[in-house]
Amino acid sequence: MTPLLATVIGVALLLAVLAFAIARPRNLPEVIAAVPAAGIALALGLISPAEAEQSVIALAPTIGFLAAVLVIAHLVEADGVFRWLGAVLADRSHGNAKRLLTLVFVAASVTTAVLSLDATVVLLTPVILTTVRQLGVRGAPHVYATAHLSNSASLLLPVSNLTNLLAFHASGLTFIGFAGLMTAPWLLCIAVEYVVFRWFFRTDLAVPTRDDVAPPVERTEVRVPLVSLLLLGLILLGLVIAPTFGLEPVVVAAAGAVVLAIRALILGQVRPPAILAETNPLFLLFVAALGVVVDAATGHGLQDALAAVLPTGQSLLSLLALTVIAAVLANLINNLPATLVLLAALGTNPAAGAVLAILIGVNVGPNLTYTGSLATLLWRRVLHAKGHRPSLGRFTLLGLLTVPGCLLFGTLALWVGLLA
Repeated sequence: MTPLLATVIGVALLLAVLAFAIARPRNLPEVIAAVPAAGIALALGLISPAEAEQSVIALAPTIGFLAAVLVIAHLVEADGVFRWLGAVLADRSHGNAKRLLTLVFVAASVTTAVLSLDATVVLLTPVILTTVRQLGVRGAPHVYATAHLSNSASLLLPVSNLTNLLAFHASGLTFIGFAGLMTAPWLLCIAVEYVVFRWFFRTDLAVPTRDDVAPPVERTEVRVPLVSLLLLGLILLGLVIAPTFGLEPVVVAAAGAVVLAIRALILGQVRPPAILAETNPLFLLFVAALGVVVDAATGHGLQDALAAVLPTGQSLLSLLALTVIAAVLANLINNLPATLVLLAALGTNPAAGAVLAILIGVNVGPNLTYTGSLATLLWRRVLHAKGHRPSLGRFTLLGLLTVPGCLLFGTLALWVGLLA
């Protein structure tokens, strides 16, 4: 088989997997397409068994970390962290839509950074919906904020996004080094989003609260989950100091998940099968199979061709170009495979600045389209299940207004951080 034909078949398999993951006919899991596609790639010789094994081994720490974070998010939710957060939002907003939007931005940004974008989409979004309905304010500004911030506010920590985990391992940075370089881009992207949201939704935010709604939930009515909040803080501290002791982040996350699980089991908050289910084994298998398919698609010249056109160096123009390329590719083929493809094109020892520029693109870029991020697709499903129908036109227009500014200011902040 010629390299060109191998590349065409590999890309076709990759696109088929992505199309299935986006459409999810009959709500079937993504793995239904990914594993057969990986099997076809092996059968056709697009990738050897040894190469496929190496691909999976390289992704193993990332997959393990993702499983631990998913469990942690579920266990703190079972302990009432998000119920408490919803009560705080309702109480502190005093029924004021503008104040509530500010609080939602803070809550969504912190939740995304600490517990990952999936927690924001699956756990926080329903809480926000309940809060706006209770207060009688228009929900669009606050609900769209959870979608945007699940992507753009996922820049801060390696734990915030699966793409971050991939970039973290490729960058060679420490946990603190990664967070240090991404703090300014994270803050600026959130600021751009906030300014645009306040202007774009100015009419919705100006509508007075209905007089016939129930009063805000008092904070005293909801237990403050102090133990879970403390354990989350300890897990983050452990991730910061783990490199000092030669520990991988996955070890710290797994230990934190075990402690939270033991406590939840003792308190009767969850059962063992539920903990196992929250690791989402089928999605983890999907990620592993997707890695194999991506390697099969890019290993016959596509990776080298992409590497030849990617900018080199860490000048501002080079970083901006990488960011824009990553954003475009994320919207074309989804941000997870885009990350895998671009990191592979950067080679075995990429410059940290180049890796982080790509990360800005693949994390912020998906706010342009539903298909750019699996999290955004999941957000739409969550809203549909709650009887809320988001507007494609409004989502797209919001993306056009926020994404360019986030890409520009985020990359500029990264460049300044690299110079410091």
